[in-house]
Amino acid sequence: MALVKYNNNSISAITAASSLTTGAMTLIKEQTASSSATISFVDGTSDVVLDSTYPIYLFKFINIHPETDARAFTVNFRDGSTAYDATKTSTWFQTYHGENGASGSMGYETGYDLAQSTSDQQLIYQVGNGNDECCSGELWLFSPSSTTYVKHFFGRCSSYYYSDANITGNYAGYCNVTAAIDGVQFKMDSGDIDAGTIKLYGIKDS
Repeated sequence: MALVKYNNNSISAITAASSLTTGAMTLIKEQTASSSATISFVDGTSDVVLDSTYPIYLFKFINIHPETDARAFTVNFRDGSTAYDATKTSTWFQTYHGENGASGSMGYETGYDLAQSTSDQQLIYQVGNGNDECCSGELWLFSPSSTTYVKHFFGRCSSYYYSDANITGNYAGYCNVTAAIDGVQFKMDSGDIDAGTIKLYGIKDS
């Protein structure tokens, strides 16, 4: 095993976190909801890149506000057809804490995972639609253009629960298909996305 030894000169050359070697992160597309039934990112459409250009893609969703109270924010993937129904297997757990300091909990949620399912993957549930209520989070997607391996994803989402609490959803899984994933779609499980922004980034691996 090779060991890397830093000298004083190499350490002193790093003056900020931005000086560390990292993959380059590029904003590909930003979309803002306005009473939107869905927000979709499709490779080759409206300047979206979702192919072998980047090995890692990152979606950031910011202040997603549902039209209808206590709705789930979801995602699904397209694997070559026009339908967002890629077969998925995933796990899901959540943490919960009320505004009044009560009812703190953490647990695996069997009702929100998937097992070889084409259904939408829930990112967070029962988001409130009060004027100050919303959810924010991220979703990582790896090598969506691979036609050899399954396509892994994971992420987390923090939400203002409709009954005055914070819920953080933590999810991970894979699209169990060898076809390339060429589209990703976000929506509420009922009603529109009233407001909010979703950004897609591509990340180089060196």
